[in-house]
Amino acid sequence: MLTPSTQSLLLRHASRPAATYSAACLRQAIGGTQTRAFGIKTTLRVQEYISKAIKNDQAKEKPAHSDMQVTGPKPVVDTIFASMPPELRVPMFPEPIRDGIKDHKWGTNDLEALDIGVTKHRIPDRISDKIALWAVKSARRPTDIFFRNKYLHRSVMLEVVAAVPGMVGALIRHIRSLQGMRHDGGWIGHLLHEAENERMHLMTWMEIGKPVLWERALIATVQTGFFAVFSLLYMVSPRTAHRVVGYLEEEAVTSYTHFIKEIDAGRIENVPAPDVAIAYWNLEPNSTLRDVVLAVRADEALHRDTNHHFSDRIEARRESLFEDLDHSDGKPKIKY
Repeated sequence: MLTPSTQSLLLRHASRPAATYSAACLRQAIGGTQTRAFGIKTTLRVQEYISKAIKNDQAKEKPAHSDMQVTGPKPVVDTIFASMPPELRVPMFPEPIRDGIKDHKWGTNDLEALDIGVTKHRIPDRISDKIALWAVKSARRPTDIFFRNKYLHRSVMLEVVAAVPGMVGALIRHIRSLQGMRHDGGWIGHLLHEAENERMHLMTWMEIGKPVLWERALIATVQTGFFAVFSLLYMVSPRTAHRVVGYLEEEAVTSYTHFIKEIDAGRIENVPAPDVAIAYWNLEPNSTLRDVVLAVRADEALHRDTNHHFSDRIEARRESLFEDLDHSDGKPKIKY
């Protein structure tokens, strides 16, 4: 009978029960500096430790004078895994932002059939909206000059910035909900989901673009400045902040549309899609870079519409999303 500590160690190294391995199997597995044991490739040192751990467990079943003893410290990873809370043993994977993504494998035709409104634009009708649009257009000019047609690196810059607003908005609304001891209206979860979605865009482009060190430094500097400015703006005027994000997403849709045209013209190689993108958007296995750009553009169009709608709700003083969702089946209205 193996002790819990040894069982946890074996769980880290095997997909099959440890009891199926005999001492002879262990001796056979330990045949080189790096061999396959317990179903995975391990180093000789780890294999020796597992073998000794099993022998030590067997020795505990025998009289105290048994000479089968184990010396040396245990690997730290064994202790960490054994103390892992149950809720952390269930992996939480990022979920796509659009409904229906997991229903079937998405191919080029499916992505192109999405009606995202490529040229959709919210006409500003207030001075603050006009200022928001002017600020976004002004920020785009130096980006166009610096990156020109380097759309992969431009996309990295775009997503590093785009992942900020959702997290900032969720944080500030969370704190205000706590301080005011009142419900939020259902925004926090959507804003966090938006931030996670933009982060997955970044992880995808990093797999393909691989920006060099000085580009990373520049992007990080821009993000830091944007984080500070946007945080201040959201605390002063959440309505204007969401309008800014809506216009930023309009520019993102435009940029990704140009990206697709560059691929179609052959100026950017249509390489295979990275595994992270295929898994996240549930794409067909033979998907390409163009399919990824289509999927990202569809996400950005949804963020565009969402943030313009958030801004409209604040202006209308009707922030709770649940006011428009709980009118059926006799359910009581809830706020959250």
